[in-house]
Amino acid sequence: MGARLRVFLNQEEDRTLFELRTATTVSQKVKDRAQILRLNSQGWYIEEIAAHFKCREQTIREVIHRWLKMGLVGLWSTRGRGVKQTWKESDIVYLEECLLNEPRRYNSRQLAQKLEQERGVKLSPDRLRRILKKKRLFGNERAPAINRSKTHYDARSNRQIKICWNWQHRREKSI
Repeated sequence: MGARLRVFLNQEEDRTLFELRTATTVSQKVKDRAQILRLNSQGWYIEEIAAHFKCREQTIREVIHRWLKMGLVGLWSTRGRGVKQTWKESDIVYLEECLLNEPRRYNSRQLAQKLEQERGVKLSPDRLRRILKKKRLFGNERAPAINRSKTHYDARSNRQIKICWNWQHRREKSI
């Protein structure tokens, strides 16, 4: 079995970690990591800290190793896996200006083509639609009801029925 993994903190580091633990602007993970380091420096064993935080012992070891290797910066998480975003906020602002200032209307495919041609940002039409909807720019307005009439055949009474769809109710009229 290897040597016990232990952190020794000076007063300044301990005070900084205590302030991080009680800060309101940092995430809960960072607060927990700061507390893990403080408990370890106070003599708690890794097994006890893991039981206290209800996590694996390996997680506690990783926190301690990151502290020893990177210092205070090691408490914060790095960016996660997956595809990084290819667009910037200025691209969405540009699209918003195009939609407001130009007299024509665009669908999502045309907007994606315009963004690729003029800004060099390649997004699928579906992804662009989701971004715009998430930003609540366009596509969330409630459209007016279409007052379109349709004629259907009613088999029960052997007659045609004209169904008028309205926003609030449906009427049936005999022809």
